[in-house]
Amino acid sequence: MPKTVTFSFSSTQFIGTEATETFSLEELQIKEDLEATVLQKRLEEVFQAWVWEKLNISYSIMVEEHNLS
Repeated sequence: MPKTVTFSFSSTQFIGTEATETFSLEELQIKEDLEATVLQKRLEEVFQAWVWEKLNISYSIMVEEHNLS
């Protein structure tokens, strides 16, 4: 039987902003025989991408250098 993982989130700030979805590791293109710590790290990466897609978030980070002369 293939392993599955369920991703879920909800917002305490925005009522109704929530989602839950179950995937097989095969669907996520993750090998089932990974070491536990490697599997956890990979799942966290995929989870973050999943949440960002669900919330349709985009962002940018700008670093500016200021001359004080």
